Amino acid sequence: MRKNHNFVFMNKGFYKNRRLKSSLFIAACLLVSIIPHIFHLKNFIYFTFAISFLIACYGLILISKNTKRSNTFANNDETIIDSELPMLDILVAARDEENVIERLVNRLVNLDYPTNKLNIYVIDDGSVDKTPLILERLSREFGKLKIISRSSNAGGGKSGALNYALKFTQGEWIFILDADAQLQKDTLLRLFAFVHDGSWSAVQLRKSVINFNKNYLTTCQSMEMAMDAIFQYGRLSVAGVSELRGNGQLIHKEVLLKCGSFNEDTVTDDLDLSLRLLLSKAKIGILWDPPVMEEGVESISALLSQRQRWAEGGLQRFFDYGEQLFSKKIELIQKFDLTYFFILQYALPIISMIDLILSIFLFKSPCYWPISLTAFSLSGIAVWYGSSCKSEGPALQKLNLMMMLVSLVYLSHWFLVIPWVTIKMSIFPKKILWKKTLHTGV
Repeated sequence: MRKNHNFVFMNKGFYKNRRLKSSLFIAACLLVSIIPHIFHLKNFIYFTFAISFLIACYGLILISKNTKRSNTFANNDETIIDSELPMLDILVAARDEENVIERLVNRLVNLDYPTNKLNIYVIDDGSVDKTPLILERLSREFGKLKIISRSSNAGGGKSGALNYALKFTQGEWIFILDADAQLQKDTLLRLFAFVHDGSWSAVQLRKSVINFNKNYLTTCQSMEMAMDAIFQYGRLSVAGVSELRGNGQLIHKEVLLKCGSFNEDTVTDDLDLSLRLLLSKAKIGILWDPPVMEEGVESISALLSQRQRWAEGGLQRFFDYGEQLFSKKIELIQKFDLTYFFILQYALPIISMIDLILSIFLFKSPCYWPISLTAFSLSGIAVWYGSSCKSEGPALQKLNLMMMLVSLVYLSHWFLVIPWVTIKMSIFPKKILWKKTLHTGV
């Protein structure tokens, strides 16, 4: 398998620096938090209002770009003729997925796509439940289904499984799904019509929650995914920056190999790959409809476990590629966009928590409340807009005042997860583990 060593798998020392960078990041956030409390800066509130105004302006610009998306792609039902469709390999990394794997395979073999141009690979990554038996039976039933087996101690997690499977692929494009994914029958045809129209190197389908009405937690995850898609499309429109989301991602195989395949030294292969694609000037398109449907986690403990992994992987990519992100490899507007979201997603939660603790201890008002309020307001606007957009797949929650408040309370969990994960990253050495999410087959 070819690898471009300019981007990934540089050396183990490269990744060991993550602890040091985490510590420096925590120290920087601590310093920013305590300065206005210690030095009693008179006009500091005006500084925070100015920063808040800048944050609000860029955030509203991103959200507003979705009016174009709604008109252009919400009902994208254009298709291309069979002779123009490329060879496609679908990859599914599965570990202990007995509840959902048969449903997925049945859906995949019935997708609208030329049979002679489609290969389906399911990687049994050391399953200890009935997954191997189910896959063996299904492979006898469906000739296009190919099973790739790895031992439980093969290493590399999901990235390792996907890298191993790449050696068997033959297609021009790779379509990656999680075992709980559900697709509409015409998804592939519409996906490649979108690729053909935009000349993308990769495409991420909007993610939607199939069990959105199970409880408040799954409902909030559905709204959060809609919000994420709103910001992703806006970022792509303004700065040319967008990200993969693991499930429902289509990648041109040659582009994937040139930028190093999947990084086995990260816990979020999709976020890591997104930055390397950006550095290699490959474009990631965002397709609103049709969506890829998946299960939302149904308990607080499962949510926190999932979000800690996402937070850690998100920070890892910035620590790993930070220097390259400020090189000449990317444009100035892209640098601004990445800095903007790094501050809002990772720095602000830590600064806000330290600021709040100091305020309680010193019996005074927080110093950074205007910025936090602005960030939450932008999230609320994106949640409302994303939930009100016309969409296929599971219905998006129609917001009222109560659900808007519930969604904002739900989003505040990031203000606990980010500080906790960053502290852990700065103290403990990282062991790359695949902490899978339990899929129940709803």
